[in-house]
Amino acid sequence: MEFPFNIIVNSEEETTEIAINFAKILLPSNIIAITGDLGTGKTFFVKAIAKYFGIDNVTSPTFSIVNTYTGKVKINHFDFYRIRKIEELYDIGFEEYLCDSSAITLIEWAEMFNEILPINIFRIEIFHLGDSKREIKIKKN
Repeated sequence: MEFPFNIIVNSEEETTEIAINFAKILLPSNIIAITGDLGTGKTFFVKAIAKYFGIDNVTSPTFSIVNTYTGKVKINHFDFYRIRKIEELYDIGFEEYLCDSSAITLIEWAEMFNEILPINIFRIEIFHLGDSKREIKIKKN
């Protein structure tokens, strides 16, 4: 997979294939910021990445802010959607999660607190184009 990467997919199966191909290049310490409107498939994309690493119990961390999963690699899965103040992230030790070199960190709704994210990360944008059709853009800063 070369970056920037841009594709239009027409089904959940195609989305899963893109997520798996992306997962193949990920390493512990990678940080991935995922953006897109409600219902675009951010959590679906995360679930497909996690499945590649042998993790089947992924749920959206909307209310818990972060879920940590362990499979072939550890995954920290954040959801910024319900966070109102940046202090909430500092209170849960967000910076420590970012420094966790043993984990891949995936962040949904990352644009809400973009200012606290490192510069050298992957960024995924997902756009809903109708039914199961999505545009997926992936870039590496």
